[in-house]
Amino acid sequence: MPDYEVLIVGGGPVGAATAIALRGAGLAVGLLEARAPRTTSLDPRPIALSHGSRLILQRLGVWDAVQPATPIERIHVSQRGGFGRVELNAGKVGLPALGYVVDYGQLAMALAQALDEDRNCRVIRAQAGALETGMESAKVRFDAGRGQEETTARLVAVADGGVLVAPARRREYQQTVVTTRVACELQHRNVAYERFTPQGPLALLPMNEMLAVVWTTTPEHAQELCEIPEAAFLERLQAAFGGRLGKFHEAGARSRYSLALSVAGHTVQSRVVAVGNAAQTLHPVAGQGLNLGLRDAWELATLVCEGDRAGIGDAAQLERYRARRRLDRGGGIGFTDALVRLFSNDIAPLGLARGLGLAALGALPPVRDFVVRRMTFGARG
Repeated sequence: MPDYEVLIVGGGPVGAATAIALRGAGLAVGLLEARAPRTTSLDPRPIALSHGSRLILQRLGVWDAVQPATPIERIHVSQRGGFGRVELNAGKVGLPALGYVVDYGQLAMALAQALDEDRNCRVIRAQAGALETGMESAKVRFDAGRGQEETTARLVAVADGGVLVAPARRREYQQTVVTTRVACELQHRNVAYERFTPQGPLALLPMNEMLAVVWTTTPEHAQELCEIPEAAFLERLQAAFGGRLGKFHEAGARSRYSLALSVAGHTVQSRVVAVGNAAQTLHPVAGQGLNLGLRDAWELATLVCEGDRAGIGDAAQLERYRARRRLDRGGGIGFTDALVRLFSNDIAPLGLARGLGLAALGALPPVRDFVVRRMTFGARG
């Protein structure tokens, strides 16, 4: 008899959301996570959650704990040095907001606290080391500080890649993203800006009274941006973005991390399913990665809760999950990768094509609204 009906590997937002979504189903659920919650609470990255993700977090009962969350009512998209721009408006598609900007650490902490209150889920502070699949159960080896141990489950949901799920496809973008927060002379009015440059997209997101900066550029330029004095950084940002928001001042701490596309070849195998970053790690352009992972978590938990208890983790259930996530997952991966390839260059013919595409998107409301709803709710939007 397996130790658990569902074992989740990885206690980040997607893994924790999966466990919380299974609450109340009367199942034996376990979660392996090496990091203490206070570790992720220090992560300074800004995260743009879609309105669809907000609905998921509300169903999980954690949305209030994520506050303050700054709504994005409009998104202004343009390309530097080229024509064509489009503005996406929440009101025109019947949404209260296109998204919400939150602190990643606060989101992770809210989910971790909700998980701690769930008496049906046993959290094991341990590093997962190896995974063995089987017909009736899967086995995970781990180290909790007492030497090698192992546990079994009818279904293992891997939410963090690590050594358990090897990517079948990986592309290094040769880009690094710099994140920080800045104050500006004019009010942001809940408008987010995505400006494409040859080195990568520059996004400014409304976050409380300030702006969260997500600046994708070359690794060398990113290192320089993190090392130069605050005044010099603000000058560089002003030159890259322009004067639409007045003068920038008061930059916060800066951090950087490299970017790559990582895609698991098989999201399901015998008694094992990959969700979130274990299934796909995306470029931050258009803010799709975590939102896609939260939809993974909700879909998997829904299938488990609605299905026959005896069928947890069997081939039929995993195939249903794969089929239901195929379009949304493939669309998210293809959309973000195509944006990076199309916009991160200074090739003149592509610049013209980009401008025409942005202009057409702005001139064709049905197409624009279709894109917005897919970005907000995924393939079922």
